[in-house]
Amino acid sequence: MVDILCIGEPLFELNEQPDGSFLPGCGGDVSNVCIAAARQQAYVGLVANIGTDTFGEKLQETWRREGVSTKYVTSKPGEDTGIYFVQHDANGHKFLYRRKGSAASRMTRKDIPQSGITDASLVYASGISFAVSGELRDATRHAIEIAVANGRTVAFDPNLRTALWSLDEARAVTHEVMKHCDIALPGLEDARALTGHTSPEEIVRFYHTLGARIVALTLGADGVAVSCGDGVKTIPGEAVETVDATGAGDCFNGVFMAAWLRSGNAVEAAANANRAAAHSTTAYGAVTAPRMTLSS
Repeated sequence: MVDILCIGEPLFELNEQPDGSFLPGCGGDVSNVCIAAARQQAYVGLVANIGTDTFGEKLQETWRREGVSTKYVTSKPGEDTGIYFVQHDANGHKFLYRRKGSAASRMTRKDIPQSGITDASLVYASGISFAVSGELRDATRHAIEIAVANGRTVAFDPNLRTALWSLDEARAVTHEVMKHCDIALPGLEDARALTGHTSPEEIVRFYHTLGARIVALTLGADGVAVSCGDGVKTIPGEAVETVDATGAGDCFNGVFMAAWLRSGNAVEAAANANRAAAHSTTAYGAVTAPRMTLSS
């Protein structure tokens, strides 16, 4: 039985460095979440398809090293592992993807392990898993249906990527998914686009109205607004020398879920996750910042 089971698309990362070279690494939002949670001593599993290529092998090596269970990771012969490039400029980071037709995008509901979901304490997915392909969308929806039917806690980050689908479609799908989730983990800019609301308080209220018991709204450098339905608590951001914000939101989600499962205190979990997410931006790469273990 795992504490957290994540469903979605792992990717191999190539992160541009100041000298123009590219730092190889492990990426993809659900993989980043898994690693962040595992670093907090949570027992974490990943449900995903990868290719039988060098990139897939490197991902497997990283998960084994980080203590992420790969029981439900399937290597598909002849299929490709998706990759992405991260580039940096004065406005921050930007992504370039090579993922079309990848093994992860071809995952279907037949690849979803019902027993794995029913044995997990918490099931996590993101909006990217619904946007990459119709097959992965159906598989992820099926996983959430199994989780809900069996009383598992479901956490969801809308994680908007308008390069993958239209805002209208993203809004319709993620709002519907959120109706079945216990924990909402949106980012501020995504949530503003999806909900049409501006203030953190309005956004938190909106996601509570959809059905979430807990809302942890990340505010970037300004910290996080967290609510269990009894008022919004804002935790200020941590002052760090940011180098690369890639994966910071994923780090927050992984640490938040691990800390919440351990303590049951959402505000305390958000404070821990807020510190870890800030710390994750001090090095290049989604998961390459030095480990930071936080006590509850």
